[in-house]
Amino acid sequence: MRRIEDPRLLERLTSLAHERRRFGYRRLTLMLRREGFLVNHKRVHRIYRAHGLELRPRRKRGVRYVRGNAITAVSRPNERWSLDFVHDLLSTGRKFRTLTIVDDFTRESIGIEVDFSLTGDRVVRVLSRLAAQRGLPPTLKFDNGTEFTSNAMLGWAAQANVDLHFIDPGRPMQNGSVESFNGRFRDELLNEHAFPTIFHARVAIESWRVDYNLRRPHTSLGGLTPAEFIQQYQSTQNSRLTAA
Repeated sequence: MRRIEDPRLLERLTSLAHERRRFGYRRLTLMLRREGFLVNHKRVHRIYRAHGLELRPRRKRGVRYVRGNAITAVSRPNERWSLDFVHDLLSTGRKFRTLTIVDDFTRESIGIEVDFSLTGDRVVRVLSRLAAQRGLPPTLKFDNGTEFTSNAMLGWAAQANVDLHFIDPGRPMQNGSVESFNGRFRDELLNEHAFPTIFHARVAIESWRVDYNLRRPHTSLGGLTPAEFIQQYQSTQNSRLTAA
């Protein structure tokens, strides 16, 4: 006897699959659970396949997986941020760049700066703005790009008392947290939209960043969003202090 599925579940799963086109069935299961649906991933997968909602994998050309040296683990929020650049094109064909900044512990997207040119001086201004808003971590981690090795960056870091951790050349996976973020950023937003102007790009990217922090569940965080993970961590720390 064929099982009749809950029409509300089917409707919501279909809606989510179209809204979040780069989410697979496991992440969609997390989204459904967050909305109150009592489902497991097997049931969602069955419906997902039966109604043709499968995620179509993108073709990858020249993909290489490189193991770098072990990086010291972090144990608290704001202990280390990782930075990197992502390039894209407007619908006019003009290139633009984004500077992505991620907290290695909470996976929070600290900020995404968007412009046609992002120099070492611009990176310093972005970090100075973040320092005034929320403070800086003891360590910043990135590759050996000229923006990060510039005199402006080195001088600023000395004044701000921040350690600069440069990964080994040709070892992007030593910067795994921001590389993973950049993959999601490109897959879920940049590859899905064509921006007519830099202003449209900035608005859409900031909206996606907020959604990433507040609504998007992360498997590496036990199905929590970065915001929920931070709240859980703070609650746990407060409980420990109270017990002591």
